[in-house]
Amino acid sequence: MATSKLTPAAMLRNVAALRINQNQGRNRQGSVTVLSLALTTVLVTVLAITLDLGYISVSQSELRRTADASAMAACWELFDQQNSSSNISESSVLYAAMETASLNLISQQSPTIGTSIDDFAIGHYDPKDGGLFSSNSTNGVNAVRVRIARESVVNGELPLFFGAITGRQAQSLETHSVAAMLNNISGFYAPATDNDAIDILPIALDLETWELVIAGQTSDSFACEDGTVSSGSDGKFECNLYPQGTGSPGNRGTVDIGDANNSTADLSRQILHGISREDFVDLGKPLAFDVNGILELNGDTGISAGIKDELASIIGQKRIIPIYTNVSGNGNNAIYRIVRLEGFQILDVKLTGPKNGKRVIVQPAKMVARNAILSTSESHSSDYLVTPVMLVE
Repeated sequence: MATSKLTPAAMLRNVAALRINQNQGRNRQGSVTVLSLALTTVLVTVLAITLDLGYISVSQSELRRTADASAMAACWELFDQQNSSSNISESSVLYAAMETASLNLISQQSPTIGTSIDDFAIGHYDPKDGGLFSSNSTNGVNAVRVRIARESVVNGELPLFFGAITGRQAQSLETHSVAAMLNNISGFYAPATDNDAIDILPIALDLETWELVIAGQTSDSFACEDGTVSSGSDGKFECNLYPQGTGSPGNRGTVDIGDANNSTADLSRQILHGISREDFVDLGKPLAFDVNGILELNGDTGISAGIKDELASIIGQKRIIPIYTNVSGNGNNAIYRIVRLEGFQILDVKLTGPKNGKRVIVQPAKMVARNAILSTSESHSSDYLVTPVMLVE
């Protein structure tokens, strides 16, 4: 068999082709190296941005949590201020917000709250029309707004980890929260369990007398501080819950919140422990105002000495009292037209002896209405009854 031999020219061509292939391989390897470096740079940059964005998101959540907690603490302090004095100490409310903020770290730093009206304000929150907070409302105060920020002027901007890579060294953050205690109460939900109760006193007071108390046209002979009652003035006016005479405002009496045949034992239990879940069932209808702003309750013959010990045992404690406009019928057939619910506390009880000497002295006292049903109607607002503090913004 003949063997072909390469000519010198063919051998040169093969060597040249081999060198070209080797150079192309080297060029491809260099291109891959450059591409790998470029992709690594992009990936590192994306990772840096992702980590910084995650850090910003976590810090923003911490900022919001801190603002929420601070606003709620401040609003509870506002409630205590309103409950103990007619003059509100704004500095005490601000201190409550600042103290709570300092306990809630934002990226391992205790924040402070500015003192400008943009950072902290006490005002009025109106839940109608989507809700509106105003720091200069003439409707009284029931809310606190707190703004917390990490900015160059307060708390410092949030430093980022990868500013050298992303070109952004820090991020400013801010948020605000509004906490309020609402007074547009139109009734109550039944307690969730048999162990819970609503502190409603089963005794009604007429609207005429209530308005005299609010206007300061009645007596102020008792003072109550932290549940302790003493003689003297405390700036809160009082009235006698025991009827003195006939006609309005003299036809006050007990009301049936539950079974229509409430016994003295039922009234005693409700005075001491409140309206139970079973009472709501026995009532047979919602304990709430209807579309006309009316809640009708059956009445009994009146306040008797049979419940004097129970009333005396809750002196200084807060209770919710139904306010009515008129009553029709007599005795157990009486129907009370309830139009408001208010907070009171009992100051003095005497239900023995002549009628003109009997008394159940009460005065308005701001209290928290748990299980409250909220309404958008202005006619359902209360002066001395509010919901627990809640976040509204």
